[in-house]
Amino acid sequence: MLKDFQTSTKRNHCFIEGIDKMVNTEFWKNKKVFVTGHTGFKGTWLCLWLSSLGAKVTGYSLKPPTSPSLFELCQLEKRIPTKYADISDIETLKEAILTAKPDIVIHMAAQPLVRASYKNPVETYATNVMGTVNLLESVREAVQNGIEIKAVVNVTTDKCYSNKEWPWGYRENDRLGGYDPYSNSKACSELVTEAYRNSYFHPKDYEIHGVGLATARAGNVIGGGDWAVDRLLPDCIGVILQGGIIKIRNPHAIRPWQHVLDPISGYLTLAEHLYKNGGQVADGWNFGPDDKDGKTVEWMVKSICTKWGQGVAYDMETGPHPHEAHYLKLDCSKAKLNLGWFPRWSVDHALDKVVEWTKAYQANEDVAAVCLNQIHEYSNTRIAN
Repeated sequence: MLKDFQTSTKRNHCFIEGIDKMVNTEFWKNKKVFVTGHTGFKGTWLCLWLSSLGAKVTGYSLKPPTSPSLFELCQLEKRIPTKYADISDIETLKEAILTAKPDIVIHMAAQPLVRASYKNPVETYATNVMGTVNLLESVREAVQNGIEIKAVVNVTTDKCYSNKEWPWGYRENDRLGGYDPYSNSKACSELVTEAYRNSYFHPKDYEIHGVGLATARAGNVIGGGDWAVDRLLPDCIGVILQGGIIKIRNPHAIRPWQHVLDPISGYLTLAEHLYKNGGQVADGWNFGPDDKDGKTVEWMVKSICTKWGQGVAYDMETGPHPHEAHYLKLDCSKAKLNLGWFPRWSVDHALDKVVEWTKAYQANEDVAAVCLNQIHEYSNTRIAN
């Protein structure tokens, strides 16, 4: 399916160069980037973007978590040195980081699903909490061994906050918590990061250790190539492709929906700032959509049905379900003011891109090229803020 990834990457890199106002394309050339969880949905999009910018990416992850998977469809294993291993295996992780000698580390390995965390809480905490400990301990040891890791971004979630169902967005200094094992484990991951930053990578000692350590909290991401179970859009797409009727379990819940490229642009922007000014931005950061893009589950499903066409329908799913927050959104004023980061695509346009990608996949098109074209379009979108 992937006819000439290298050619299409170079072509799209030329398109992107000099256009993007948030992601500094010159900065990423030849940067050595170590990405955990790179075989997942967000990880694949991140690695595609980094590769298109000329970064030298090394991936550390389990095998792709779904079949099909975006990672396999894009044949990234042929493009990115990959170590298939568990984030819980600290010795293998240490060796991988020592071998890669990265400039920048982006930690995305996680058990990312709320409903799965109810079924497997021990695995969720082991991966999301101890996985963070293992990653940061591996970074600490690498730095002690003379490897100049300048920036570490731990990707968590908007659900790390103690949700009070407030009508306003959560700020980075609001109380962490989390009702369910997934959300709570990500709040714990935030606390682990804070402890390592205070103990080993304190901003006031930046001139000594040279490491900028931060966390990134994003909203509910959507985009082409997501086949995760118990996520709204992947569930909808799966049903649509099979010709069934979509079932909605929580129609009035409001979420901060955003295209996957929005938070990824935030991670890249934050990583660059950490690399250059780690002592100044080593903190927690929100990368969510604008308030207008907080939509109900039913609005999202109705919109995807309309955009797809061909008589796609939905219905309400009855029966008991695990607790899920009704309302959640982020205040991203800090990132906008201090990093110059802004969301670019509205939720409506993001849904257009999901439909575009999925129909290309359905038609057996080169989905890596589709992803790169969407990255080009995103980078060339004027920021309205």
